[in-house]
This record gives sequence, C-alpha cells and structure tokens, in this order.
Amino acid sequence: MAVNGLVTLQSAFSVKETVDRLAAEVQAKGMSVFARIDHAAGAAAAGLALRPTELLIFGNAKGGTPLMQAQQTVGIDLPLKALAWQDAGGKVWLSYNEPEWLARRHGEAALKAVTDPLAGVLAAVVKAATGT
Repeated sequence: MAVNGLVTLQSAFSVKETVDRLAAEVQAKGMSVFARIDHAAGAAAAGLALRPTELLIFGNAKGGTPLMQAQQTVGIDLPLKALAWQDAGGKVWLSYNEPEWLARRHGEAALKAVTDPLAGVLAAVVKAATGT
C-alpha cells in the first residue's frame, strides 16, 4: 500500500533481520549499501526510548545517474532508503519511497522510463526481505 508515495509492507521478521535480509538482497542485485542507521540505538545513546527502527541507504550509479540526468533535483531523494520499524503492537513494517512518486515529485515525465524498472527491482528485494 502506498500513501503519499510511501510504500509500507508488513514484515514477517524482526527489524534487524528485515534490514539484514534487505541489505543482502540489494547487494545480490548489484547495488551498494552506503549506510545503516539504527535510530533506536541513537535514541538510547541520548537517553531516550524508541522502538526498533533502522534505516538502510542503498543504490547504484547506473540506476541513479539516469534519474539525475533527466532531473537533477531527484538527487535529494537518492540514494534510495528503506526504513524498518516496529509499531506499538509489536508488528514490524518496511517503508520506502515509491519510484513513480519520485518521478511525479520532481515533475519529469522522462523519469518514468527509469523509475518503472526500478519499481520492479524494489518490489522484488522488499518482498524477499519481508517474507511477503
């Protein structure tokens, strides 16, 4: 389900395992993992509580550069990001920006030729990561 360009799917795994699986899947598809941010650990270091929440930043130049060639402002949304988080009921979710929404956000019809294949790749890696 996408709301305002944000796709959120329930995961069958913990936050950590979901991000571990996602990282392995994106690397298997030839993308790089640039960073993994544990927001809950950061909150704990500041003396604050936060349910498990991890952000994975990933992508590759072959996919991102054509988007920026068509519209450089899309660089604000690259590299790609996915957030695994646990809700108050203990369910784990994985959220990411829908590629088609990125094309609309940056007002460039030419981006659709690149975002359509990207949407397929993202759907595949997210499905594998969440077990859905």
